[in-house]
Amino acid sequence: MRAGYRVIDVDSHVTPSLEVLRRHADEGLKARWDEFAPYVRTMNSPPGRGHPEEPWTTLKINPIPYDRVAGRKGDAGEAEKGGAGALAGRVQNIARETCSPRIQHDNSTGRLADMDREGVDVNCLIPGTWASASTALDPSLAVGLYGAYHEYMAAFCAADPDRLKGLLLAPAADVEWAAAEIRRRGNEKWVSCVWPVLPEGVPVDDPDHEPIWQAMNDFHLPIMHHSFFYEPPYFPGYRDIWGNAAVARVAAHPWGAQRLLAYVICGGILDRYPDIKVGFSETGHGWLPYWVLRLDSQVEYVTGAVPALAMKPSDYVRAGRVFCAIETHEGPDMTKAVMDVLGDGCLMYASDFPHPECDWPRSVDNVLAWSNSIGPGAMQKLLAGNADRFLRML
Repeated sequence: MRAGYRVIDVDSHVTPSLEVLRRHADEGLKARWDEFAPYVRTMNSPPGRGHPEEPWTTLKINPIPYDRVAGRKGDAGEAEKGGAGALAGRVQNIARETCSPRIQHDNSTGRLADMDREGVDVNCLIPGTWASASTALDPSLAVGLYGAYHEYMAAFCAADPDRLKGLLLAPAADVEWAAAEIRRRGNEKWVSCVWPVLPEGVPVDDPDHEPIWQAMNDFHLPIMHHSFFYEPPYFPGYRDIWGNAAVARVAAHPWGAQRLLAYVICGGILDRYPDIKVGFSETGHGWLPYWVLRLDSQVEYVTGAVPALAMKPSDYVRAGRVFCAIETHEGPDMTKAVMDVLGDGCLMYASDFPHPECDWPRSVDNVLAWSNSIGPGAMQKLLAGNADRFLRML
C-alpha cells in the first residue's frame, strides 16, 4: 500500500529472455528451436531495467527501425529479421533508482521486493514485443512459444500469486488451441486476463474467434490489449507514418486501441458475452471519451454498418465493461476530464515498470499528487478499485 491506498499496476513487464523461455518449453518446441535463429538478437542491457548483467537473447521479428529524423530527407529504414528495435539507443531511463536485476526474467523475489519499495500491491505482468510479433511466425511455432510462456508465468508468479498476475496469450491463428488453453488454465490463480494475439489483417470481431470469447466468458476473463509499434502486426497506418520513431509511437498506441475497441463493441462481443470486459494498457487514456462519443454518432449515422447494439458505445464504458490504464504524462487535468465524461469507474493505474518510461520508485507518488484534482474516492478506484473489477480479483 501507499499512503493508505491499495495499488494495482496493470502495465508492468516481464520479457523474458529466450534462455528463460527454453527452460519452460516442451520437447516439441526444443526440437524446433533452430527455427528461431534468423530472429535472435543478443542484448547487452544497462543496469536498472531488470535484465541480466550478462548478455541475453530475445526475438526481434522484422522490426521497422523508423530511422527518418523529422524535417530531413530519408525513409523509415528496412525491416530486418533480428534487427534492433526502433527505440534502441534512443531513450533514457527516467527511473531515479536502480531496480533489482533479472526481474523481467526469473527473479520474482526481487520483483516483489521492488514492488514493496514503491508501495505496489499487485503487478499485472505483460510480455515483451516478441509476443505479438510472433504472429508473423509459423503458427505452430508461435503456439509452442506461447505454451512455454504460460509455463514460465505459472512458475514466476508462484512466488506470490496473490500479487503477481499474468495473462494468457490467445493466438487467433489457432483458435482451437487458444480456447483449449484458456479452459485448461483459466482457474489458475496467476491468470488475470487474456491477450488475443491477432495476425496482421485479421479483425478482432471475426466470427471464427467465437470459441475464444466463449472460453473467456466462462472464466470471467477480460481482454487485455497492449500495443507495440515497430514489429508485426505493426499498427494501423504504419505505412503512412513517414518514418519517424517519435511520431510513430505517438500514433501507434492509441490508434491500435481505438480500432480494437470499436470492433469489440460494434462486433457485438460485449453483448454476446456478458462476462467479458475489455481493457487497454500503454495507450494513454485521453483518447477514450473522444473515441466512444464519436462512435456513438457514427453507429447511428452510417445505416446498416453496425448490427443493433444493446447500448450506445459510450454507455459500455459507463456500465463498467471498458477500462483503460492511465499514462502519467497525460496528467491530472486529462484524467479528471475522462472521469467527468465517462465516470470514475474506467481508469486504472499503470506505470510501465520496469521499462525506461517508468519513474520508479516514484510512479505511485506522482499519481497521488493528483489527489486534490480528482478526490479520494476517485483516487481509490484509480489505484486499485477499478483494476480489482477488471482483473476478476473481487
